[in-house]
Amino acid sequence: MDRRTYLKSGAGVVAGGLIAGCTGGGDGEGSTATEASEATDTEAGTTAEGTESMETETETEESVVPSKVVIGSDIPYRPFEYETAAGELTGFDVDIAKAVFEGELGVEYEFKPTSFDSIIPSLNNGNFRIIMSAMTINDERAEKVDFSDPYFTAYQTVLVRKDSSISGKEDLKGKVVGVQKGTTGAGAAEGLKEEFGGDLELKQYDQINGAFQALMNGQVEAVINDNTVNAEFADQQDGVVFLEGEGAAAEEGENAPPYLTLTVENYGIAFRQDDDEFREQVNEALAAIRESGEYDEIYSEYFSG
Repeated sequence: MDRRTYLKSGAGVVAGGLIAGCTGGGDGEGSTATEASEATDTEAGTTAEGTESMETETETEESVVPSKVVIGSDIPYRPFEYETAAGELTGFDVDIAKAVFEGELGVEYEFKPTSFDSIIPSLNNGNFRIIMSAMTINDERAEKVDFSDPYFTAYQTVLVRKDSSISGKEDLKGKVVGVQKGTTGAGAAEGLKEEFGGDLELKQYDQINGAFQALMNGQVEAVINDNTVNAEFADQQDGVVFLEGEGAAAEEGENAPPYLTLTVENYGIAFRQDDDEFREQVNEALAAIRESGEYDEIYSEYFSG
C-alpha cells in the first residue's frame, strides 16, 4: 500500500439493520401397525432427517457469517470512526466495514462504542463479533485475539503547539506528554520514557480527544498518537503542528512522511481466536475490495498523498 501521509476532508456512510432469526430443529416419531403405515413412517423419518440436516447446515453458515456483524469500536477516533454534527456515524473504518460486510459478504453491520482499553476483553466476553478500531497488530494483542490481514499502515507521531520550544525528539525530555489509554501511542511514549532514562511524564486519557484538549489547554506539552488522527486534529487547529525529524519509517526504508515517526504499524480487524472461518471470509473480502479498486476509492475520501 502506498505510504500516504497527509489528510484531507472525508465523508462516509453508515449502514444498520435488523437481525435475521435463526432456525430451530426437531424430530418426528411414528408407531407401526401395518406395512402401509411402516412405509409412511419411513418416509416421514427420511423427511425429518433431511430437515434436521438442512437446519444444521443453516446454523453452521450463520455461525460463520452472521446475518448481522456487531463491531466493537472506540468512538470518536477521527478519521476512522466518529459522529457527524447530525449524529451520523462515519469514517474510514465505517466505509471499509460497509464495503466488506454489506458489499462483499451481503450482511448487515453495526458499530458498538467501546472504550479502547477494555475492547479486547469485551470481544472475548462475546459483547461483539469483531473489533474495527484502528487497531495495530502487535505480538501482545496477538496472544489474545487473531487478526485479519493488514488493511492500513500508520505511524506513531508527536503533536506539539506551534509556540512550543520543542523542536526535536530530544526536547521532549522532562516534558509532560498526553496519550490515550491502551493504545500503541501509549506504548510508544513508554518506550520513549525508557529511552530518556525515565525523564518523561505521561498523562493517560480515556479518549484521544481528552489528550488533544489537554494539549490546547497547556496541561500537556505534546501528544503521541497515530499520524492520521493527529493530522485530522492539526487540520482543524491552527495552533498545533507535527514534531519534525527522521525516525522509524526512515530507518525501515519506508517512504517516510515529513515528520518524526516513532513506530511503523499495521492495522487489522481483531477476531476471537476460535473464529478462523469467519476471519478467512473477511480476508477474502478485504482482498476483493483491494482488487476492485474500491479500497483506494475509500482511502482517497479520507487521505491524500
